[in-house]
Amino acid sequence: MDKNGMDLQKFSKGSYKENFCYTNSAEYLAELQKTSMMKRNEKYCTLPDKDKGVDIINIKGIEDIGYVQSDSMILNSLVPQRDSTYQQGLYFSDAKRRIDFILAYHIKKHGSRKHGGRHGNNTISSVKGGQQLPGKNTDPEIAAHDLTADYHEDDKRLRREEFEGRLMETGLELEKDEDTKTPGIGYVKIHAPWHVLCREAEFMKLKMPTKKVYEVNQSSNFVEKINAFISKVTEPLHPNVDGAKVSNVKHLSYPFSREKQHLFDLTDRESFFDSKTRSTIVYEILKRITCTKAKYSMGITSLLANGVYTAAYPLHDGDCEGDDTEQNDRKVLWEEWASYSVFYKYQPINLVRKYFGEKIGLYFAWLGVYTQMLIPASVVGIIVFLYGCATVDDDIPSMEMCDERNNITMCPLCDKTCSYWKLSTACATARASHLFDNPATVFFSIFMALWAAMFMEHWKRRQMRLNYKWDLTGFEEEEEAVKAHPRAEYEAKVMQKSMRKDHKVKKKQPEVVEERTNKWKQTVQTAMAGVKLTEKEKLTWRDRLPAYTTNIVMILFMIGLTFAIVFGVILYRISTAAALAMSPNPTTRSNVRVTVTATAVIINLVVILILDEVYGSIARWLTVIEVPKTDKSFEERLIFKAFILKFVNAFTPIIYVAFFKGRFVGRPGKYVYAFKSFRMEECAPGGCLMELCIQLSIIMLGKQLIQNNLFEIGIPKLKKLIRYIKSKRQSAQEEEEREKKLQRYETDYDLEPFVGLTPEYMEMMIQFGFVTLFVASFPLAPLFALLNNIIEIRLDAKKFVGELRRPVAVRAKDIGIWYNILRGVGKLAVIINAFVISFTSDFIPRLVYLYMYSPDGSMHGFINQTLSYFNVSDFQAGTEPLDSLQLGFRVDVCRYKDYREPPWTPDEYEITKQFWSVLAARLAFVIVFQNLVMFMSDFVDWMIPDIPKDISEQIHKEKVLMVDLFMKEEQGKLQMLETLLAKTKEGKGTENCNNHSPYSRPRSHKGSTTSLHSQNDDA
Repeated sequence: MDKNGMDLQKFSKGSYKENFCYTNSAEYLAELQKTSMMKRNEKYCTLPDKDKGVDIINIKGIEDIGYVQSDSMILNSLVPQRDSTYQQGLYFSDAKRRIDFILAYHIKKHGSRKHGGRHGNNTISSVKGGQQLPGKNTDPEIAAHDLTADYHEDDKRLRREEFEGRLMETGLELEKDEDTKTPGIGYVKIHAPWHVLCREAEFMKLKMPTKKVYEVNQSSNFVEKINAFISKVTEPLHPNVDGAKVSNVKHLSYPFSREKQHLFDLTDRESFFDSKTRSTIVYEILKRITCTKAKYSMGITSLLANGVYTAAYPLHDGDCEGDDTEQNDRKVLWEEWASYSVFYKYQPINLVRKYFGEKIGLYFAWLGVYTQMLIPASVVGIIVFLYGCATVDDDIPSMEMCDERNNITMCPLCDKTCSYWKLSTACATARASHLFDNPATVFFSIFMALWAAMFMEHWKRRQMRLNYKWDLTGFEEEEEAVKAHPRAEYEAKVMQKSMRKDHKVKKKQPEVVEERTNKWKQTVQTAMAGVKLTEKEKLTWRDRLPAYTTNIVMILFMIGLTFAIVFGVILYRISTAAALAMSPNPTTRSNVRVTVTATAVIINLVVILILDEVYGSIARWLTVIEVPKTDKSFEERLIFKAFILKFVNAFTPIIYVAFFKGRFVGRPGKYVYAFKSFRMEECAPGGCLMELCIQLSIIMLGKQLIQNNLFEIGIPKLKKLIRYIKSKRQSAQEEEEREKKLQRYETDYDLEPFVGLTPEYMEMMIQFGFVTLFVASFPLAPLFALLNNIIEIRLDAKKFVGELRRPVAVRAKDIGIWYNILRGVGKLAVIINAFVISFTSDFIPRLVYLYMYSPDGSMHGFINQTLSYFNVSDFQAGTEPLDSLQLGFRVDVCRYKDYREPPWTPDEYEITKQFWSVLAARLAFVIVFQNLVMFMSDFVDWMIPDIPKDISEQIHKEKVLMVDLFMKEEQGKLQMLETLLAKTKEGKGTENCNNHSPYSRPRSHKGSTTSLHSQNDDA
């Protein structure tokens, strides 16, 4: 075997010397194989030794490639299925030990063998004999490629052996299954025995319920009656799950300790640690165990990234669909949470937390609170909209615009092709603008700013209640430990830096002639010291400078790309408006503005949807090249980059319409042109608020319907359709048999992997921006967000329960960086709404006219006051309308919206004093509105405590009860010790009187010392 191994080593030495340390010595490889063989014979066996009757010669090919599979391992699939739970694949083949975690990997089969090996007799004999195997190509390059692939597979297998051996050293029990219905996939089933669960729970400081039960303090009688009444009224809204109703009794929780096991109820050890906790404990072990035989330490994340394992996941509790399915938590969640028929019910948050963990539970709890808070915002928004509908006929400015008797002729909207037009043709736009541009809009903006503050405070209090209920108080220590755990990519980068530095040092040192064996020994020692090298080194800002530079350049480039696309859409609007104005159809000419606005918004929506996916991938790539140290740092940097890019992508077109469109158009006779040919577009006579409303509504609804809902529904359905088409190729009977024989871990392997909560949070953050940032222009935004979220909750629930692999439960006490993003968006919303009301709407100009320029104290004459005069003879050459008689008469003076002097005054076309008055009023309103609303928000924040009073009292009560419990325990121990000491002294006195033995005193003294020592230990 050594000879063959050396032959292959010579073949692959040049290609793999830098990648794997296994190629450096055949002796080391043989030793590793021998060790691995012994471990597998000892720990992978699932049948008694007396049942083994396999001749080693019959599996010589398997033995030569690294380990001997016991017959129990080979025949696992032939063991009779003794239990229905085993048929579901939730237990080991003995139907007693529960599967807590699954590791999946690729297996490569050659002929009748399960694995291809470098030292397999079949391969060697074919090479030695010079005979071509059936179906094999004799091309040397192809043969070399096959040997290379075999080498890779063997290297992965050896790494798996080492990793699995280390797992078994920690006490975990493993069982392999390679004879599965999933072609080319093998599974390692992991079970954590009781002593491992206890040990790791103590290390992780998991809080577990004790036997001590106490009654939760009730509020005053009046508050208690109100709560009871509300609970009775909302009883139909609660899901039909255990623990849905509020209980007045709670178990006292305490961090698990093996020395304090008497505090916990361990009558049923199988259910004391639920499946979520068991899988979390196993995953913590998987993260802690590393392979050190490579050039740097490899944990489970590196093994997954390098393809050593293809997947690592805990199992679902069982099937969720089917009438004959056994009842389990997954099925309960499917029926009472992931069904559209229960959309009106509360979420079973406690069961979600129990099944998926605290982090996912907090996300759905936050989504539920956000959706509930949208209800009052939607009601107020509907009232504001109805107020606009009710008062539209009483709005004097819109009535003046619709009055054809005013006979106001407006200047052309574009050069040459556009002609003069009547102001009364914009009547519909003016009336529609009043629905959103009315005095109630200002009130709604203030209300939404306070609503955002109330929402944040309500969530903090709800989060604190969940922390208390889920025993997450005092969780900071574990969070710090998780933060300090380095990522595998970071360790690899540090290892490369360490080796480069070590290589430079060796080059500077004089060469010393050493024996070959000493050099090999030094190489092995260097490889084995990979972990120590990574501890000494760390990545500095100099190492990350290229990545930081790339990040800055790429982010600026992406933002510039977004601006360029928006500018391209502007040019499209301008050119399309000019083209439609030349249409001979009068209907087309009259609807130019609506047509251009609608088509431009649809183009913006399509571009936003495409760029969202692109920016998400770019943000991840930029974060990867930064090589953050911890998973938390990686997640926060990824969220920050993705949010910045997606926020800019979604809101840039809206910001243009709100604050830039119509601001830099110039005046007739002196317009501003882009590229000296495209005249900048201007707002409608009623202002840009109506166009802003159209832009906001289409983009918001389009993103929600297409990106959030259609993609989430359509993509899973499409994948199911593809699987269905593939299954049609098989006979119905074969497919049915295959489905029946699939184990739980095989079924879960076919599900989509869990990629994190970032996409779910991100779409909600963008939606929160739509609801709060420009709510002054679209009061119905909260209503559409509410309707979307009702569907979104059930969509996400269906995805998590039925379409994704079960994620590893992660403990968390808050929603992390997303809370800071919410606060930032809430503060920004106050500023943006202030500017929208001041500069986009006509609210301030109307107030200025009403109190400063109106002759009778009414709004009569407001439209005429905001329109300036222009003499058509002052048009620049080549810009006058080609068809100046389109209205049927000659036009000498036309009107345009601006505050400028008329042409018959000495200061013709200069800005009037009224413009400066309106501008001053606008700026003053921004300052007053912003400071007033922010003060009110901060006041609300100060008035409402973050921690509810009853929760703080319960936390204090728990501490007191825990102290009392330990004090009583210590008192009982002291009483027992005193009784024991008294009996010892009594026995000592009797012995001294009856038998004066010289050995009695030392024995008594020794016993007293031991007892006192034990007492000190207990204390």
